[in-house]
Amino acid sequence: MNLKVVLVFLALSLITIFTLAYVLLTSQGSGSQPSRCPLVSPSVQPWTQPGQSQLFADLSREELTAVMSFLTQQLGPGLVDAAQAWPSDNCVFSVELQLPRKAAALAHLDRGSPPPAREALAIVLFGGQAQPNVSELVVGPLPHLSYVRDITMERHGGPLPYHRRPMLANEHAQMWKHLKEVEFRKAPIFLASVFNYNGSTLTFLHATPRGLRSGDRATWIGLYHNVSGAGIFLQPVGLELLLDHRALDPAHWAVQQVFYLGQYYADLSQLEWEFKAGRLEVVRVPLPSPNGASSLRPRGVSSAPLPSLQFSPQGSQYSVQGNLVMSSLWSFAFGHGVYSGMRLFDIRFKGERVAYEVSVQECLSIYGGESPKTMVTRYLDSSYGLGRNSRGLVRGVDCPYQATMLDINVLIGRGTVQLFPGAVCVFEEAQGLPLRRHHNLIESRFYGGLAGSALVVRSVSSVGNYDYIWDFVLHPNGAVEGRVHATGYINTAFLSGGEESLLFGNRVGERVLGTVHTHAFHFKLDLDVAGLQNWVVSEDVVFKPVAAPWSPQHQLYRPQLTRQVLDREDLTAFSLGSLLPRYLYLASNQTNAWGHRRGYRIQVHSPLGVHMPLESDMERALSWGRYQLAVTRRKEEESHSSSIYYQNDIWTPTLAFADFINNETLLGEDLVAWVTASFLHIPHAEDVPNTVTVGNSVGFLLRPYNFFDEDPSIFSPGSIYFEKGQDAGRCSVNPMACIPHLAACAPDLPPFSYKDL
Repeated sequence: MNLKVVLVFLALSLITIFTLAYVLLTSQGSGSQPSRCPLVSPSVQPWTQPGQSQLFADLSREELTAVMSFLTQQLGPGLVDAAQAWPSDNCVFSVELQLPRKAAALAHLDRGSPPPAREALAIVLFGGQAQPNVSELVVGPLPHLSYVRDITMERHGGPLPYHRRPMLANEHAQMWKHLKEVEFRKAPIFLASVFNYNGSTLTFLHATPRGLRSGDRATWIGLYHNVSGAGIFLQPVGLELLLDHRALDPAHWAVQQVFYLGQYYADLSQLEWEFKAGRLEVVRVPLPSPNGASSLRPRGVSSAPLPSLQFSPQGSQYSVQGNLVMSSLWSFAFGHGVYSGMRLFDIRFKGERVAYEVSVQECLSIYGGESPKTMVTRYLDSSYGLGRNSRGLVRGVDCPYQATMLDINVLIGRGTVQLFPGAVCVFEEAQGLPLRRHHNLIESRFYGGLAGSALVVRSVSSVGNYDYIWDFVLHPNGAVEGRVHATGYINTAFLSGGEESLLFGNRVGERVLGTVHTHAFHFKLDLDVAGLQNWVVSEDVVFKPVAAPWSPQHQLYRPQLTRQVLDREDLTAFSLGSLLPRYLYLASNQTNAWGHRRGYRIQVHSPLGVHMPLESDMERALSWGRYQLAVTRRKEEESHSSSIYYQNDIWTPTLAFADFINNETLLGEDLVAWVTASFLHIPHAEDVPNTVTVGNSVGFLLRPYNFFDEDPSIFSPGSIYFEKGQDAGRCSVNPMACIPHLAACAPDLPPFSYKDL
């Protein structure tokens, strides 16, 4: 063959090879860079129309600042910023939205009346006057402020004694300062020898309520080792002190008693003297390792795979505008009370109101133990602020990565506004379970179903050692769910005794007892089922004998419904431990297409909790916990079941929930259901380092009961149906078959950021 021909052939071959390689590489490159999906996480849009209702929107930064400026002018020059205030000062402790009265809100929402005045509620501590007190002031109207109205007498029936006040930052800091600078100096050798104390290796946790009777302000304080980056809650050292801080001047504070290893002492001087004399039995507690049991640093993992990702290739099916969340099925306004936390208002399914308000009322835990701090602890977490302690959520852990993150502004404990970025999230939850389905094998062959999904709004309250994850969940069948998961650190006590100590929990560390406690959560459900006029109906079933009509000599037992209208409040107050009717619902005087009264059923999802004995002098303040479910007539003066003032005076509640139940008629009235979801927690080894959410969730479910003519989810766009003979792999037949094509894009994810540590 001619050499020239060979060279030409080789050249053409190389050109062909390079061309094919280029085509393959470029096609692979384009395949590795798919197009971007529509924006997955909708951003929060501001209010765009002046007429849009903001009745339930939390006060903005500008509104909170304006209220503080106005109060400073009205209350005079003696007002001190709460962040620097002492108990003997006057200060504005908190400002938040004053909720409108329901009648005025509905007149605006439903009948186009002018909106009620937008107002703020301020809690003011007047410590710098002859008769110190706590006052509640309504300030309005926003944005043009012109009045301050004292509502303390109206809401509490009298002045609020000053000992009921929430704790200022300076009072809390001064408690520790007093211990370090006054008390610890009485026992330097004991503290250094037994606990390796060097001035910074100990810290404190305190019990509440503060005393044993109304008027007390004496707190049992437990000491714990303080190691950077680890939870102090698992590191008790066994020393507790009772500090009387009732006096407004810290110079008059004093430790009244000291507890160590089961014994009580007059003060630390006595403990030091007996230690030096060799007469004190001690347990030396070494400093824990920063990477020890109380650390949340990952262990034994060099590299971790990324978490699985959930996204909608066609974009999210909801939008957020201001505090209004809307989807094709649901709309609601949300708020975030500084004390009570999450709350939803004006909840509508396909435009029809289902509930006026669904909210958290209280979060209670009661502890038991041998040490005084543990045995007196009854935490009413609303007093610490479920909203105040709702900090930024972490994408991909606290919420799905693509969730819409919402900021909240709070003004509490200081005179300026704090921003909590991303403290609330909204997302669509793919539940990995069909909401409904059927595969028909009798006669005609077909399949129909709908993937379970829900719209969720979430916040997390980190109150001391515990983290409470609050969810309100709205389902496509018209159901509304409320749930709370408990996680975080357990509270512990120093394990000093023998077997008798295990009467109060399980050993979870070398000298650490996980102390037994209860959890109880109270919810308010202000349902408006097809209007304001509702009735309470219970239904159950009994088996009754009947002779078989076609064979009378044989007897059958068949289930038969019993139905009762519960017409009085005393009949709808179901005490903890009593049997609830299997079906209990609020019904309207409207009927569906089949002649049944439209209703919403209430289900409580909770194991049997434990309530304080009625004989206790603390019980009346906690009396909502007597009832797993109660239904009462709605009254503005009965808008809350608990109070932030009960934490520091649990013995004299100004209004006990039990008094709401006074046998009033419930026939055709505006009704409120109150739900207590509770559980017992006996800490165990697997609660270290943190309690997990699995198995530690309670809540309620509101389900339509003849409210519709059929299951409304049948109209959901995600429903699928195909028959035998159809090609279920075709997109035109089965929407699920479209997913591989629609999902051939990369989700447009927001960058990760976190700014709330």
